[in-house]
Amino acid sequence: MLELKSKKYVRENKISFEKNNIHVTDGDDSEIYKKTFDAPTWIHFGAGNLFKGFHCAIAQELIEQKLSDKGIIVVESFDYEIIEKAYKPYDNLSLQVITCANGDMKLRIISSITESIAANSADKISWKRLKTIFTAPSLQIVTLSITEKGYDLKTINGSFKTDILKEFDEGIARPESAMTKLTALMYERYKNNKLPVALVSTDNFSHNGDRLKVAVLTVANEWKLRKHVNQEFIDYLSDDKKVSFPWSMIDKITPYPSQKVKQRLDKIGFGSTQIIKTSKNSVIAPFVNTEEAQYLVVEDVFPNGRPALEKAGVYFCDKSTVDKVEKMKVCTCLNPLHSALAIFGCILGFTSISDEMKDKDLVKLISKIGYDEGMPVVVDPGIIKPSNFINEVINVRFPNPNIPDTPQRIATDTSQKLGIRFGETIKLYLKRTDLDINSLIFIPLTIAGWCRYLVARDDNNNPLTLSPDPIMPYLQNFLKDVKIGQPSSSDGKLTTILSNEKIFSVNLYKANLGKKIEKYFKEMLAGSGAVRKTLRKYLRS
Repeated sequence: MLELKSKKYVRENKISFEKNNIHVTDGDDSEIYKKTFDAPTWIHFGAGNLFKGFHCAIAQELIEQKLSDKGIIVVESFDYEIIEKAYKPYDNLSLQVITCANGDMKLRIISSITESIAANSADKISWKRLKTIFTAPSLQIVTLSITEKGYDLKTINGSFKTDILKEFDEGIARPESAMTKLTALMYERYKNNKLPVALVSTDNFSHNGDRLKVAVLTVANEWKLRKHVNQEFIDYLSDDKKVSFPWSMIDKITPYPSQKVKQRLDKIGFGSTQIIKTSKNSVIAPFVNTEEAQYLVVEDVFPNGRPALEKAGVYFCDKSTVDKVEKMKVCTCLNPLHSALAIFGCILGFTSISDEMKDKDLVKLISKIGYDEGMPVVVDPGIIKPSNFINEVINVRFPNPNIPDTPQRIATDTSQKLGIRFGETIKLYLKRTDLDINSLIFIPLTIAGWCRYLVARDDNNNPLTLSPDPIMPYLQNFLKDVKIGQPSSSDGKLTTILSNEKIFSVNLYKANLGKKIEKYFKEMLAGSGAVRKTLRKYLRS
């Protein structure tokens, strides 16, 4: 039985691993660990599956090409169990499982992670180590993949969250949230000769660098108001020659660890396959299953230099190009299609994205959203052709039966995603004179589908378990009296939701879409099977 016991064990059993088609990198991991510990260059916040499937694999690729003698340090600021259960017992090793469309699995041991740290400010040892890393002159890049909600300091009503206000009052000594922790650590770097660094959000939303900058500066300014920091710290964070916040676009479907993949690994004699669910509902394992396709496009502004990431497939370009690529993917060619599949897949009883791609109605729906309604607002970024990208998504990536992704996973935190995935396109329809907002059918139909999803009944009127969402109680409060089979019970129930610009980035009534969405929603409430019937009605119109 081959296991991820330790990096030394993997080195000593390299031949046995490779006999089982598990690639192991040549070289001495202990040297990489020492050099990274003494002079770190890259630290990442967010120890979930995307990191395991992408970021640390990029670092691994640089090591394999002998373009770097440094690894990557991973930090978890939210769910410390991930570190204790999925990293430390395996000496920070991971098995990358590329699940190919033809059924093959490409297996590689990832040994580039040199340290895994729980960013717990109450843990003196861990917090001291993080301060040491952030004061290292060698540190060039801090990346993040903490999901949209990790940046959010405010409630749905626009006021600061109660726990965030407490952190503002208490200052930098005991930060609890991701943004206050990062800002506190940047204060340590500021105190150490105002050292330069790039803070790179690789989270999946528009203008992520700006959103990260706003969050960090908001924390810093609130601390300044309370006299915890001075103006010079604000000036340091605002100086792009010292601290940059590059925009990025990231794309790699990395679902929760799959039982099917686990069983296949068990069969070949790989033993480190325990799938872990933490008390905070993170699902992770010593292995990560992911697809072949991957894209990372980053604005090339790094005031302290950077690793040669372009040698590992990362695109570097200017902000304008990142913006075009990001809008292409997040607002049109992938993310909106994913959300549509998630919403209707949950209501219609699907548990697999690839199975949804066998459903003619759903394939036609996402084709209408992408090709017909989204593509008119896409600007070709030059480095990736939009038509090729969306064709790959619809014809290769989503239908891949070996990507064990689920609509339930994609439906998580949907309220945090709609503004980017649909709102940006709606705003462009309103802005451009050559586009007619009234021509939109399938984007508003999907928003109506999301409202129908919030009723928590499937299309057979059975109870539906909803995926986690930070504002779910707020949303469901408006819909608690809506009944399947009683369309009139929805009268007036969507007004507050659809007019909320924090959710959609636009007031949907002012966009002349609110009444249309209400109409679609009411049709979906007609009774059992009404969601499917409504879909077919508009797909065939």
